[in-house]
Amino acid sequence: VQLQASGGGLVQSGGSLRLSCVDSRRTFSNNAVGWFRRAPGEERKFVAAIGWRGASTTYEDSLEGRFTISRDNAKNAVYLQMNSLKPEDTAVYYCAAAYGSIVTKSIDRYRYWGQGTQVTVSS
Repeated sequence: VQLQASGGGLVQSGGSLRLSCVDSRRTFSNNAVGWFRRAPGEERKFVAAIGWRGASTTYEDSLEGRFTISRDNAKNAVYLQMNSLKPEDTAVYYCAAAYGSIVTKSIDRYRYWGQGTQVTVSS
C-alpha cells in the first residue's frame, strides 16, 4: 500500500473541498481507510473511516453531517467530501489504511499513511 492524499487548498468559510486518497500500488481494496487531521499545535485526530466494501462508515461525532467519506475500489481511491467548512477545520489531512477491513477510529489500528494535504479555511 502506498497512499497519496490530494485535494487540499485554501477555501473560504462555508466552502467545500473534496480530498482524494489514492493507493498507487492498488492493494488497499481489502483495507479499511481513514482520514485524520492535525491542526497546528495539536495531535493527529480521527475524522472519518470507511470499511473495505464501502458499506460501513464512521465519523468523528462533531463532523458527521458536514463530511462524507466514500470509496471507489475500482479506482483504488477514497474520498472525503467536506462541506460548510469552518476555520477550525484548518489542518493537514492524512489518509491511512488500516491493518484490517473493519472501520475503526483508533489511530493505532492504521498501518499505512499518506503524506498529508493542507486544508486552510479562511474566515
